[in-house]
Amino acid sequence: MTRAIGIIAAAAIILLFATLMIVIMPSMQTQSRSHPSEGLKPYSEQALRGRAVYVSLGCVYCHSQQPRDPAQAPDGIRGWGRPSVPGDYSYDNPHLLGSMRTGPDLLNIGARQPSVDWHLAHLYNPRAMVPGSTMPAYPFLFEVMEEKSASDVELKLPEAFSPGHRLIAKPDALDLVQYLRELDRTYSVKVIPTLDKSAPAATEAQP
Repeated sequence: MTRAIGIIAAAAIILLFATLMIVIMPSMQTQSRSHPSEGLKPYSEQALRGRAVYVSLGCVYCHSQQPRDPAQAPDGIRGWGRPSVPGDYSYDNPHLLGSMRTGPDLLNIGARQPSVDWHLAHLYNPRAMVPGSTMPAYPFLFEVMEEKSASDVELKLPEAFSPGHRLIAKPDALDLVQYLRELDRTYSVKVIPTLDKSAPAATEAQP
Protein backbone atom coordinates (compact mmCIF):
# COMPACT_ATOMS: atom_id res chain seq x y z
CA MET A 1 0.00 0.00 0.00
CA THR A 2 2.79 2.37 0.96
CA ARG A 3 4.57 1.60 -2.30
CA ALA A 4 1.42 2.35 -4.31
CA ILE A 5 1.04 5.71 -2.57
CA GLY A 6 4.66 6.53 -3.38
CA ILE A 7 4.16 5.69 -7.06
CA ILE A 8 1.01 7.82 -7.23
CA ALA A 9 2.77 10.73 -5.51
CA ALA A 10 5.74 10.48 -7.88
CA ALA A 11 3.43 10.38 -10.90
CA ALA A 12 1.56 13.44 -9.62
CA ILE A 13 4.81 15.35 -9.14
CA ILE A 14 5.99 14.45 -12.64
CA LEU A 15 2.64 15.53 -14.10
CA LEU A 16 2.71 18.84 -12.23
CA PHE A 17 6.30 19.49 -13.34
CA ALA A 18 5.47 18.68 -16.96
CA THR A 19 2.42 20.97 -16.83
CA LEU A 20 4.56 23.76 -15.37
CA MET A 21 7.27 23.42 -18.01
CA ILE A 22 5.10 22.75 -21.07
CA VAL A 23 2.00 24.85 -20.40
CA ILE A 24 2.36 27.45 -17.66
CA MET A 25 5.88 28.80 -18.20
CA PRO A 26 5.61 29.21 -22.01
CA SER A 27 2.30 30.99 -21.51
CA MET A 28 3.81 33.37 -18.95
CA GLN A 29 6.81 34.05 -21.18
CA THR A 30 4.61 34.77 -24.18
CA GLN A 31 2.40 37.16 -22.21
CA SER A 32 5.40 39.02 -20.81
CA ARG A 33 7.08 39.44 -24.20
CA SER A 34 4.11 40.13 -26.42
CA HIS A 35 3.21 43.79 -26.61
CA PRO A 36 0.92 45.36 -29.20
CA SER A 37 2.79 46.25 -32.35
CA GLU A 38 3.10 49.98 -32.92
CA GLY A 39 0.19 50.84 -35.18
CA LEU A 40 -2.09 48.04 -33.95
CA LYS A 41 -5.50 49.26 -32.79
CA PRO A 42 -7.93 47.43 -30.47
CA TYR A 43 -10.99 45.95 -32.14
CA SER A 44 -14.18 48.00 -32.01
CA GLU A 45 -17.18 46.54 -30.20
CA GLN A 46 -18.83 45.81 -33.53
CA ALA A 47 -15.72 44.02 -34.77
CA LEU A 48 -15.61 41.89 -31.61
CA ARG A 49 -19.19 40.81 -32.28
CA GLY A 50 -18.18 40.07 -35.85
CA ARG A 51 -15.25 38.01 -34.61
CA ALA A 52 -17.71 35.81 -32.75
CA VAL A 53 -19.70 35.40 -35.98
CA TYR A 54 -16.46 34.50 -37.80
CA VAL A 55 -15.89 31.72 -35.27
CA SER A 56 -19.49 30.49 -35.31
CA LEU A 57 -19.48 30.17 -39.11
CA GLY A 58 -16.29 28.11 -39.02
CA CYS A 59 -14.25 30.56 -41.12
CA VAL A 60 -11.13 29.56 -39.17
CA TYR A 61 -11.29 26.07 -40.67
CA CYS A 62 -10.60 27.36 -44.19
CA HIS A 63 -8.68 30.60 -43.60
CA SER A 64 -5.46 31.33 -41.77
CA GLN A 65 -4.45 34.62 -40.18
CA GLN A 66 -0.67 34.25 -40.29
CA PRO A 67 1.23 35.39 -43.38
CA ARG A 68 4.45 33.40 -43.49
CA ASP A 69 8.09 34.20 -44.03
CA PRO A 70 9.21 34.19 -47.68
CA ALA A 71 11.43 31.19 -46.87
CA GLN A 72 8.30 29.20 -46.02
CA ALA A 73 5.71 30.42 -48.51
CA PRO A 74 5.30 33.19 -51.14
CA ASP A 75 2.62 34.97 -49.09
CA GLY A 76 4.09 38.39 -49.83
CA ILE A 77 3.91 37.73 -53.56
CA ARG A 78 0.31 36.60 -53.12
CA GLY A 79 -0.44 40.01 -51.62
CA TRP A 80 -1.17 38.69 -48.14
CA GLY A 81 1.33 40.95 -46.39
CA ARG A 82 4.57 40.72 -44.44
CA PRO A 83 5.23 37.82 -42.05
CA SER A 84 3.19 38.24 -38.89
CA VAL A 85 4.77 38.85 -35.48
CA PRO A 86 3.45 38.15 -31.94
CA GLY A 87 2.49 41.80 -31.42
CA ASP A 88 0.00 41.55 -34.28
CA TYR A 89 -2.21 39.34 -32.09
CA SER A 90 -2.17 41.26 -28.81
CA TYR A 91 -5.91 41.91 -28.97
CA ASP A 92 -6.83 38.41 -30.19
CA ASN A 93 -8.00 36.15 -27.39
CA PRO A 94 -8.00 33.41 -28.35
CA HIS A 95 -5.98 33.80 -31.53
CA LEU A 96 -7.48 32.58 -34.80
CA LEU A 97 -4.27 31.63 -36.61
CA GLY A 98 -5.89 28.73 -38.43
CA SER A 99 -4.11 25.76 -39.94
CA MET A 100 -5.86 25.36 -43.31
CA ARG A 101 -5.76 27.50 -46.44
CA THR A 102 -8.67 26.37 -48.50
CA GLY A 103 -9.14 30.11 -48.91
CA PRO A 104 -6.60 32.96 -48.71
CA ASP A 105 -4.98 34.26 -45.55
CA LEU A 106 -7.15 36.98 -44.01
CA LEU A 107 -4.89 38.85 -41.60
CA ASN A 108 -4.81 41.79 -44.03
CA ILE A 109 -8.12 41.34 -45.84
CA GLY A 110 -9.24 44.73 -44.52
CA ALA A 111 -6.42 46.39 -46.46
CA ARG A 112 -6.98 44.33 -49.61
CA GLN A 113 -10.76 44.70 -49.62
CA PRO A 114 -11.93 47.73 -47.58
CA SER A 115 -15.33 47.93 -49.31
CA VAL A 116 -18.42 47.05 -47.25
CA ASP A 117 -20.39 46.35 -50.44
CA TRP A 118 -17.73 43.91 -51.69
CA HIS A 119 -17.73 41.92 -48.46
CA LEU A 120 -21.52 41.75 -48.25
CA ALA A 121 -21.79 40.54 -51.85
CA HIS A 122 -19.01 38.03 -51.22
CA LEU A 123 -20.82 36.63 -48.17
CA TYR A 124 -24.11 36.33 -50.04
CA ASN A 125 -22.60 34.71 -53.15
CA PRO A 126 -18.81 34.28 -53.24
CA ARG A 127 -18.91 33.34 -56.94
CA ALA A 128 -20.37 36.75 -57.75
CA MET A 129 -17.12 38.40 -56.64
CA VAL A 130 -14.55 35.63 -57.10
CA PRO A 131 -15.30 33.33 -60.05
CA GLY A 132 -14.66 29.70 -59.19
CA SER A 133 -14.60 30.31 -55.44
CA THR A 134 -15.24 27.21 -53.29
CA MET A 135 -16.40 29.26 -50.31
CA PRO A 136 -19.93 28.46 -49.10
CA ALA A 137 -22.60 31.15 -49.47
CA TYR A 138 -24.31 32.67 -46.42
CA PRO A 139 -27.69 33.92 -47.69
CA PHE A 140 -29.15 33.56 -44.18
CA LEU A 141 -27.16 36.65 -43.19
CA PHE A 142 -29.59 38.69 -45.29
CA GLU A 143 -33.34 39.20 -45.35
CA VAL A 144 -35.88 40.28 -47.94
CA MET A 145 -37.31 43.75 -47.24
CA GLU A 146 -39.96 45.53 -49.27
CA GLU A 147 -39.20 48.90 -47.72
CA LYS A 148 -35.75 50.13 -46.81
CA SER A 149 -35.17 52.32 -43.74
CA ALA A 150 -32.42 54.90 -43.41
CA SER A 151 -30.30 52.57 -41.26
CA ASP A 152 -30.62 49.52 -43.52
CA VAL A 153 -27.67 48.43 -45.65
CA GLU A 154 -28.86 47.01 -48.96
CA LEU A 155 -27.00 44.23 -50.70
CA LYS A 156 -25.49 45.25 -54.04
CA LEU A 157 -24.72 42.45 -56.49
CA PRO A 158 -23.56 42.37 -60.12
CA GLU A 159 -26.61 42.35 -62.37
CA ALA A 160 -25.98 38.77 -63.49
CA PHE A 161 -26.31 37.58 -59.87
CA SER A 162 -29.21 39.79 -58.80
CA PRO A 163 -31.88 37.80 -56.89
CA GLY A 164 -34.65 40.04 -58.22
CA HIS A 165 -35.68 41.48 -54.86
CA ARG A 166 -34.28 43.82 -52.22
CA LEU A 167 -32.01 42.17 -49.66
CA ILE A 168 -30.92 43.85 -46.43
CA ALA A 169 -27.87 42.81 -44.42
CA LYS A 170 -28.69 41.46 -40.96
CA PRO A 171 -26.69 42.69 -37.94
CA ASP A 172 -24.50 39.56 -37.96
CA ALA A 173 -23.48 40.27 -41.55
CA LEU A 174 -22.57 43.88 -40.77
CA ASP A 175 -20.64 42.86 -37.65
CA LEU A 176 -18.70 40.21 -39.56
CA VAL A 177 -17.84 42.66 -42.33
CA GLN A 178 -16.60 45.18 -39.78
CA TYR A 179 -14.34 42.53 -38.24
CA LEU A 180 -12.94 41.64 -41.65
CA ARG A 181 -12.33 45.32 -42.45
CA GLU A 182 -10.40 45.74 -39.19
CA LEU A 183 -8.06 42.88 -40.10
CA ASP A 184 -5.25 45.13 -41.26
CA ARG A 185 -1.65 44.61 -40.17
CA THR A 186 -0.01 46.62 -42.94
CA TYR A 187 2.01 48.82 -40.58
CA SER A 188 5.78 48.23 -40.45
CA VAL A 189 7.30 46.23 -37.57
CA LYS A 190 10.78 45.35 -36.36
CA VAL A 191 11.56 41.65 -36.46
CA ILE A 192 14.52 39.62 -35.22
CA PRO A 193 15.57 37.45 -38.16
CA THR A 194 18.10 35.25 -36.33
CA LEU A 195 19.52 34.31 -32.93
CA ASP A 196 23.08 34.63 -34.25
CA LYS A 197 24.76 37.33 -32.12
CA SER A 198 26.95 38.34 -35.05
CA ALA A 199 23.87 39.19 -37.15
CA PRO A 200 22.05 42.55 -37.07
CA ALA A 201 19.70 42.85 -34.10
CA ALA A 202 16.61 43.71 -36.07
CA THR A 203 15.28 44.60 -39.46
CA GLU A 204 12.28 46.59 -40.56
CA ALA A 205 9.51 44.46 -42.03
CA GLN A 206 7.43 46.36 -44.55
CA PRO A 207 3.72 45.71 -45.30
